[in-house]
Amino acid sequence: MSTSPTRRATSVVVLTIATVFAGMLGPLQSLVNGHLGTELGDGHAAALVSFGTGLVLMLIIVLARARTRTAFFRLPGQLVRGEIPRWNFFAGLCGAVIVLSEGVTVGFLGVAIFQTSLISGMVISGVVCDRLGIGVPFKQAMSAPRVAGAILAICATVLVVSPNWSAPHMIALAIMPFVGGLLAGWQPAGNSEIGLLSGSMFISITWNFLIGFVALGLVYAVRMAAAGAHFALPGTWWMYFGGPLGLLSIALMALLVRGLGLLLLGLASTAGQLIGSLLLEVVAPAAGSSLHLVTVLGALVALAAAAIAMIPSRHTAEPAVLAQPAEVRRG
Repeated sequence: MSTSPTRRATSVVVLTIATVFAGMLGPLQSLVNGHLGTELGDGHAAALVSFGTGLVLMLIIVLARARTRTAFFRLPGQLVRGEIPRWNFFAGLCGAVIVLSEGVTVGFLGVAIFQTSLISGMVISGVVCDRLGIGVPFKQAMSAPRVAGAILAICATVLVVSPNWSAPHMIALAIMPFVGGLLAGWQPAGNSEIGLLSGSMFISITWNFLIGFVALGLVYAVRMAAAGAHFALPGTWWMYFGGPLGLLSIALMALLVRGLGLLLLGLASTAGQLIGSLLLEVVAPAAGSSLHLVTVLGALVALAAAAIAMIPSRHTAEPAVLAQPAEVRRG
């Protein structure tokens, strides 16, 4: 029996609302990691805790089954043999940059500015990666709407940081999530390749967390040796939920994409991230900060930029090398 148009429309509405709420988990994760960085006095240590909790949870899931356990332990050999481009194995570094920027900047910038800067960077990254064929089956032409979306993304970032022009260190902090967003276009492509190679996105996500955790850990070890940095764990239980919140968001997006498709999913989740960040900015603002009208306007411009940039080009260039992306953004 075919699904009636009314039932189909109702299903899309329900799934869209669910995706908006799932998108709100991103700002919540940023808030947790931001408070964690403030609690520890070290955003780097906060990123280690966030990645570490996510990694432990994913290892429990992957190592519990023989098939995924075997595929996971095969990955190092496949990396050495170069069975896929080696840079794909290191996509977790992008997530590490984003989570590190959460621990370092959210306590000063607030969730709204952080998320808007991050999403703006991701919009530009998406346009460029589509043009170069990174993570998509066909290269997307650099059409006028997609260029306009990228320009609007830059405008959104300028708007949200404009109240801080007199504080150069705040502008510098806002650049960090923007750069993380620029790197994020590569991450789904790498995660998708690992998922295809191993036969499971669970393994891809675990590898993502592992690479990010190892990279953060190595740099932290250098800091400990060179500058005497001291690692400590938070004493507040909910500060360990940054990694699990990221995993929950990934899992929900993987389920919801089947009913919505990538275009609507991306727009709804972006809306959820921005709505959630503005709500959290009202409920739990960063110390000494307040929600400015231009921050709200910047969030709306970022949403418009994402919507415009997601419009497919009418003409596609030659086939790209990589497979279609997966909905995995960060740890």
